[in-house]
Amino acid sequence: MPRFNQKIQAVVIAAKKTEAEHNDLADKVSGGFTYVQELFHKKISLRLVSADKTVDPKNIELGGKIGEGAAYLENWVNRPIYREIEFDVEFKWNEDFGTPGAILVQNPHSSEFYLKSVELKNVPGHQGPIKFTCDSWVYNWENYNKTDRVFFADKIYLPHETPKGLRKYREEELRALRGNGKDEELKEWDRVYDYALYNDLGDPDKSLALHRPVLGGSTMFPYPRRGRTSRKSSKTEKNTESKPVGGGNFKIYVPKDEHFHRSKKMEFDQNAFRSFLTHRVLPKIKEWHDSTPDEFDSFSDVDSLYSTYPVPQALKSNRLFILDHHDTVMPYLRRINHDTSTKTYASRTILFLKNDGTLKPVAIELSLPHPERDSFGAVSRVYTPAEHGIEGSIWEFAKAFVAINDCGHHQLISHWLNTHAVLEPFVIATNRQLSALHPIYKLLHPHYRDTMAINALAREVLVNAGGLVEQTFYPGKYSLEMSSVVYKSWNFLEQALPNDLKKRGIAVDDVKSPNGLRLLIEDYPFAVDGLEIWFAIEEWVRDYCSFYYTTDEMVQKDPELQAWWKELVEVGHGDKKNEKWWPKMQNCQELIESCTIIIWIASALHASVNFGQYAYGGYSPNRPTLSRRLMPEEGTPEYDELKKNWEKAFFKTITSVDQSLAGMSLIETLSKHSSDEVYLGKEDHDWNAEALTEAYKKFQDRLDKIENDIVIKNGNGEKFKNRVGPVQVPYTLLYRTGEVGLSGKGIPNSISI
Repeated sequence: MPRFNQKIQAVVIAAKKTEAEHNDLADKVSGGFTYVQELFHKKISLRLVSADKTVDPKNIELGGKIGEGAAYLENWVNRPIYREIEFDVEFKWNEDFGTPGAILVQNPHSSEFYLKSVELKNVPGHQGPIKFTCDSWVYNWENYNKTDRVFFADKIYLPHETPKGLRKYREEELRALRGNGKDEELKEWDRVYDYALYNDLGDPDKSLALHRPVLGGSTMFPYPRRGRTSRKSSKTEKNTESKPVGGGNFKIYVPKDEHFHRSKKMEFDQNAFRSFLTHRVLPKIKEWHDSTPDEFDSFSDVDSLYSTYPVPQALKSNRLFILDHHDTVMPYLRRINHDTSTKTYASRTILFLKNDGTLKPVAIELSLPHPERDSFGAVSRVYTPAEHGIEGSIWEFAKAFVAINDCGHHQLISHWLNTHAVLEPFVIATNRQLSALHPIYKLLHPHYRDTMAINALAREVLVNAGGLVEQTFYPGKYSLEMSSVVYKSWNFLEQALPNDLKKRGIAVDDVKSPNGLRLLIEDYPFAVDGLEIWFAIEEWVRDYCSFYYTTDEMVQKDPELQAWWKELVEVGHGDKKNEKWWPKMQNCQELIESCTIIIWIASALHASVNFGQYAYGGYSPNRPTLSRRLMPEEGTPEYDELKKNWEKAFFKTITSVDQSLAGMSLIETLSKHSSDEVYLGKEDHDWNAEALTEAYKKFQDRLDKIENDIVIKNGNGEKFKNRVGPVQVPYTLLYRTGEVGLSGKGIPNSISI
């Protein structure tokens, strides 16, 4: 028998489930059983697994040696509930065990607990501590078919480099995360990442008016995949998934480790309630003394709801630019105007780039379907600028109809589709196919934080049938369906910022310019700041990937990497699997480009389209979200009203009080940063390699410089007019470091709200 000649000292950091986190009475009662279980020595245990010594040297499939004797989290029931708990434990070690590479954790308690980390202090033969970053909820082991949870040391190995003692556990952990493939309802303790169609938007059991088509899986309505939940079919429609049982939010299954951290969830609930109180309840109290309670009568009525008047950020091009909301809107316009409360137009706007770098709208075309049928084409009318009289009022109306189109496109396409929806398949594929030991998992995982949770919440209350998006934006019940049609033209490579700018005619290749790209509009804040951040991310990704993949052959022969990309293309974005533009993942450059795009979408792109929504769009006359009647025509009572009191006519046309308040509540909540936000490049990492530590420091320093440059440019409003606008509101959406609340700046690592 080997002699135990040493003990390894370790620190375990964990947390209990709080009172607020219990789901129901039965859950609370089960938590009370913990005391009894502890009396019978049913304690949370941890055992070491050797990385380099196997149970049977002739059969590595049996895995690494398991330490004899477990360490226990003692005195669990007497530990505090509302904070992290630090436990000092000891592991027995003998000279035949080798180096620990994993830890097996068993929870015999009825209630789950949160395991943050384990750190081994004095491992014989190893320089420095061995850290295990866990960040995971551990349920009763019977929920895992009486198998222990495994957590790996903070080391990185390509699949062929995996120490022989860990290969078994690496493969088993991936199989557990993929699930058994059965289409059965997933429970809160399941750790399964799998795919499903968007078949849970409608609620036909509640009302047939809440029927919505399934998005994804068809040529008519292609869509990225969401996380699988496998709830039962609705009673009314077998292709529609039923709604979660019970009231409240956060009821849709996502793997527990994808949930909001408890502090963020508390802040989110408080912010949502505060916004509801401010924008929905208090104005209703004031309506008791208003003779026209659901209407704005003048701009002063609107101003009383706001403290600032921001200016929307204009899009820019060369001398002549078209803002085209015609082709995406027109196929649905007849149905929108007939089936919903909206009455609106498809629009095209021509803008002229002036010498001072600002854009001036010079013509607006508003179009309606032909009254007989679509094959006859659109019925269009062109409006030109005017400042005074009835013509000036009509010009203001025309601009409002354009803003309505643009606001809907921003929320449904630029924000929801192009960031939230398209990224979720990457989150799922990464967890299913890349081990936590894999270098690309390590690179991408921080950029997935909270994304599945916020997307699930969106399907509960925002983009669902009758949800806030349908109530607030002009397409109404056709909102998500329209985004599906736009997804038909989505191209992964065009999400790279340089490609996006070139496609839109705003940038051109130029070998003499920095990074080989020249902006045709010098004063375009999103492009200027965004390109700096894009190339900083690209440099970091290149340094990182080149450290692990020194040849194209290594990319080609990495089985996890190839399985990841194959599944992402063929399943996660399966409706577009036959597109020729997908990278083949056969060389280092394709890997670098793909990872850069993923990180860009998750961080800077989402920050730029989300966190300025309240500042730029919260003032409803600035960015009305829908309209209730068409342009007043000469000879009608509406036209006479327009001549007498254009403000009253304007507010009878655009978003009502209730609709404006709903929109304000929504975008105020979405625009806030939480206190636990992790900003791009701000998180400390132990990369276990000096070269990577230096590369990451270079990335951080470059981001610091970009921040300083933004401050300098924003201070030069005479030269860079578009950075501050006529009301001197600086563009800070791509300033990396944010602040809690409505700061209008900050680039989180991930799509976390």
